[in-house]
Amino acid sequence: MEQTVEQKLKALYDLQTIHTKIDRIRQVRGELPMEVADLEDDVAGLETRIQKIKNELDDLEDEIVTRKNLIKEAQANTKKYEAQLNEVKNNREYDAISKEIEIQGLDIQVSEKKIREFGFEISSKTGIYDKAQADLDARRADLDAKKEELGTITAETEKEESELNALAEKATENIEERLLTAYTRLRKNAKNGLAVVTIQRDSCSGCFNQIPPQRQSDIRQRKKIIVCEHCGRILVDEQMALEEEQA
Repeated sequence: MEQTVEQKLKALYDLQTIHTKIDRIRQVRGELPMEVADLEDDVAGLETRIQKIKNELDDLEDEIVTRKNLIKEAQANTKKYEAQLNEVKNNREYDAISKEIEIQGLDIQVSEKKIREFGFEISSKTGIYDKAQADLDARRADLDAKKEELGTITAETEKEESELNALAEKATENIEERLLTAYTRLRKNAKNGLAVVTIQRDSCSGCFNQIPPQRQSDIRQRKKIIVCEHCGRILVDEQMALEEEQA
């Protein structure tokens, strides 16, 4: 059975009323879901950074161990060469062994210098690591608090929102596809999600621009679907809002 214009307007207004209630519930949650997502990204980023610094610190510690072993090896070689000095038979052998002792000494100096450099780098990176860890602990605490807050609000509103979504789904069945497409587009483009609005104080309650008396009269007759010439929202008379409240 073909719907009258009045029935179409009422179906649209009913759907808008349901969606407005859903919007209010989501407004209560506010920016919390986005804040939680941002904090989760921060935590993941800090965890990756901390692991990278830890790997670098481990590598530096390994380098120090390697250099210490090279020093021990060079010291052992030096002792060996010093013992050989007592057995040399000519100046050529003495000079060759002395040169080897000198090389071992230089190797020790280089390794000691590297150990100092690695130690300085470890000290610097440890400071960065500690700060990143403190930042991570703070972010995790913020995330836990935000998650708890969001969980509380979600638990309080989840049942109501689910019921309203079911009502909205059912309400769309009473609206022809052409009007539903237009309604959905209007809702998407409107900052407050209002696609169907009433007349309030002779003005569109969506954009607050004044509506001429004759146009208001046409809207009250409910003989055709009329949109606001300023914002494009579908207009219904204030009496329909009253009827909806009383229903």
